[in-house]
Parts: sequence; structure tokens; C-alpha cells
Amino acid sequence: MLGTAFLLLLGAALLLSQPLFAEVRGPMTGGIMTPPPTQRPAGLQFVGIDQHLNAEVPGNIEFRDELGNPVQLSDYFGHGRPVILNLGYYQCPMLCSELLQGLVGSMKALTFDLGKDFDVVTVSFDPRETPEMAAAKKRDIMKRYGRANTEQGWHFLTGRADQIEALTKAVGFQFQFDPKTNQYAHAAAIVMLTPDRHVSGYFYGVEFSPKDLRLGLVQASQNNIGNISDQVLLYCYHYDPMTGKYGAVISNILKLSGLATMLIMGVFMFVMFRADRRSRHGSGGVSPRSDLRRVT
Repeated sequence: MLGTAFLLLLGAALLLSQPLFAEVRGPMTGGIMTPPPTQRPAGLQFVGIDQHLNAEVPGNIEFRDELGNPVQLSDYFGHGRPVILNLGYYQCPMLCSELLQGLVGSMKALTFDLGKDFDVVTVSFDPRETPEMAAAKKRDIMKRYGRANTEQGWHFLTGRADQIEALTKAVGFQFQFDPKTNQYAHAAAIVMLTPDRHVSGYFYGVEFSPKDLRLGLVQASQNNIGNISDQVLLYCYHYDPMTGKYGAVISNILKLSGLATMLIMGVFMFVMFRADRRSRHGSGGVSPRSDLRRVT
């Protein structure tokens, strides 16, 4: 009991002493902040993210993995692990590679094990791309990640246009091809999915706070991963769809602070009570009058 109370107090102290967020670079197009198509610049009318929180992603969508094997999206779910969904394309000249590098950097800071505690599924939304391109991208990213025996936890997929459309529509991811540059305009974000294929949250940009990423994975896992400190953090910080970050819930922090104060006072009173009892037993329970009689 005392050990659990100590962990709660430690978690509260960490909450109040450390910042939760890191600066995020890159386009913040996404969620309900995305303006309607009529208000977007030319060439970006169909670019953005419409958040579909709690929506179920179809599991029967078919793709090919980096080895060219036919797979279904459901193959990467149902194992009790959350999934980070990354949508991009392998020949992207800049943004997609920056996002992957940012994701790798944040994952390195986590104590969770890729392939054991969570999975990552990267899907190309360019139907022209091939499994060979996916394999080349995977070799580069896994080399950057640098953790042994994690290759089975990160999957790089390609597919047909109709398959890609089914997935991107399910999570609200919108992109647009520019024939002049032969490139895609798209948002930069990752999608957190639960083990039963429901959308849990969106993180925007090309760099992700390790704390936010960890909390997102714990919440998406439905508490299958993480520890008591993560539960304390999730009690005090809730996901904000407007920002794609975890923000402080002041009322919950005040409640936790009050509980911590009560625990400290209870422990103090308990220690003082025990000390008083020991001092009484140490005197042997002999009154001064009995000592006087013995002397006379």
C-alpha cells in the first residue's frame, strides 16, 4: 500500500515538474482545424485530415507487404497491441521521409518494444509504387531505428487505388496529386489505432513528443501496456483533438494533489503514532510512585 502511494506521489511530482509537450514542426493541417475545401488554396482543396475518432477501420482491405505477399489490414490487429498507422509514399522527396525519421527518433526514446508492445503500419497512398520500393524504405528505416529483432513489428505496404481510398477515407486522410510536379500534396500526421481497429487519436507534424507518443500508445492499447505512472499521467492529461496533443486537466491535477496531501498527512500521523507507542513501551510502564515505594 505504501509502495503504491509512493508511486502515485512520484507520478504527481513528475507531472508538476516536467513539461509534457515538444515543439512540432511541419504542416498542422488536420482535424477540425482543417478549413473547408472552398477556403483552401488552389491545389490544396482536397488536402487535410478530417478526424474520425472511434471510427472502425475495415479489416478486409487488401495490400501487399514489402516482400510482395498479399495481406489484409486485419493481419496486423487482434494481438492486443496498438498500431501506429503512417500514410505517405516512398518516393516522397521530403515530407514523408522527415516524418518517418521523426517517428523513429520518438520511438527510440520509448521503453516499449516494437513488435511486442505495439506495431507500426506504413502504407503508400501512391498506387504506382511497388513492394520493392517498400522493401528499400523498410531497410533504411529499420537501420535508423537500430533495435534488433524488431523487423516483424514494422510493416510497409503498397496497394491498388481502390484499396488505398478505402483506408484513407476510413481515417479521414485527404491528399491530392499534382501532375505538374508529379508529386502529392498531403498532410503530415500519424494515426493511433486500437487493437480492434478503432481510431484513437491523431498526432500532427513530423516530430512527436515521446511523452505524447507513449500516452497515445497506452491509451490506444486500452491499458494493455504501460504502468501505474502512465495511468497517473492519463488521469491528469487528456487527448485534445484540436491540437493533437495531451493537455492538462486542472481539476484532475487538483484532485490528485489533494489526495497526495491526505496521504502525506496520513503517513505522518501513522509514523508519529508508532513512535509514541514505542517510547511508552521503552519506559517499561513503571510509574514514579512504584519506584519510590521500592526505595523506602
